[in-house]
Amino acid sequence: MTAMRPQHTYIGRTFETALIVDDHPLFCDALSMTLRSSAGIGQIDTAATLEQAIDHIAAQGAPDVVVLDLNLPDVNGLDGLVRIRNATDSPIVVVSSMADNRVISGVIHAGANGFVPKHSQREVFQAAFDVLRNGGIFIPAGYVLLDRAASPNQADTLERLATLTNQQARILQLICEGKLNKQIAYDLSIAETTVKAHVTAIMRKLGVQSRTQAVLIAKEASFTSVLQDRA
Repeated sequence: MTAMRPQHTYIGRTFETALIVDDHPLFCDALSMTLRSSAGIGQIDTAATLEQAIDHIAAQGAPDVVVLDLNLPDVNGLDGLVRIRNATDSPIVVVSSMADNRVISGVIHAGANGFVPKHSQREVFQAAFDVLRNGGIFIPAGYVLLDRAASPNQADTLERLATLTNQQARILQLICEGKLNKQIAYDLSIAETTVKAHVTAIMRKLGVQSRTQAVLIAKEASFTSVLQDRA
């Protein structure tokens, strides 16, 4: 276990409310019991998609902690974490089965306050919250945090994605799914001219000249990019 000083510290903070973002009901139930017993969290809400999580935070306010799975029906990669980080300053603990040094390092550099492998023992979750209360970042035993400089392209990609608003990120996701402006406008119940304005802003913020280039930028934050072998 390694403790680091995150950008936002939560020294002495009590964790009374949590938002679990995961689309597996049985895992949510098991994780809820674990959080109640190991971290003393009394109120736990759940969201099955990233959009539900962001809407929940906007409507109900930020929870004391967000527990996030990276692989969700509407997002698959670090861009989901970036969007949650943009929506709240609450500590974020990623719980994922993809426990790899590169994934963990990407998660921490993207703004998470800790990483816990799925199906970890209850004591690991307790240790994670103890580290958060002491103002640190939790990395599970046996793993190491890789230098951000080791993956400059990914770091640059995440910084660009972090500049997008939630609506722009939502539109970029739909672009990645191959949808046209008219289809995006229908899906989001907005005018097609509004979509065009957002697409222009997205390309400007990402520093690209076409939708295809924007899609490539988004894919840099996918698991495929994070886990690819590097020379």
